Amino acid sequence: MGRAKRLPLPPRTDLDGLIEAWGEQVDRELLERALTHRSYANEAGGIANNERLEFLGDAVLSIVIADRLFHDHPDSAESELSRMRAATVSQEPLARAARRIDLGSFIRLGKGESASGGREKDSILSDTFEALIGATYLTRGLEPTRRAILRSVDFLLVRASSRGAHHDWKTILVEKAKERALGEVTYRVEGEGPDHCRVFTARVYVSSRKEPIGQGVASSKKHAENSAAEEGVRFLEG
Repeated sequence: MGRAKRLPLPPRTDLDGLIEAWGEQVDRELLERALTHRSYANEAGGIANNERLEFLGDAVLSIVIADRLFHDHPDSAESELSRMRAATVSQEPLARAARRIDLGSFIRLGKGESASGGREKDSILSDTFEALIGATYLTRGLEPTRRAILRSVDFLLVRASSRGAHHDWKTILVEKAKERALGEVTYRVEGEGPDHCRVFTARVYVSSRKEPIGQGVASSKKHAENSAAEEGVRFLEG
């Protein structure tokens, strides 16, 4: 007989443990919403999910990291600062920060997403991390949220300069296209599949060409676009 299939664990409900790891108090209702993935919200009859909080948290995170990098690297050009910021706030590094506070174990997922290992997906972890930032900002304001963010991502900022030089393919592609007078860089993204295994295909174009110069496939739009941009840079350098 084969091994019995292991059922996915339910989300942790001891939210005080998450608050302790995060380091700042968050309104309980906002916190629960920040932890609610759209797959769970849909199965629960269309309750509020964390996407609006993610949108807000992304903006707060961006300004906090930009401010820190601006002061930490006074001699760096704007393009270098942009790369360092992207290397800190993109999907993979944010997922690493989320794992350090065990955020995945608290996320409320739909059955399919949970069964497919959603708690370990970089896309879900990074999005929920941003939603947590949004909930903290609405509860406490900017300065406490800044403290929580910097505590969580300090390990990323230590090597922001070296990581940034190789990470932000979208910024690099814009610079390459500008150098070659190729026109504006744009992306077209298509998604397919159910929520628990959504796949996005991004194609990147420059306005001087009809055909795409790069393509990327990933479980999130941002990651797919970055992969497409990397392929675009290789194309222009080839």
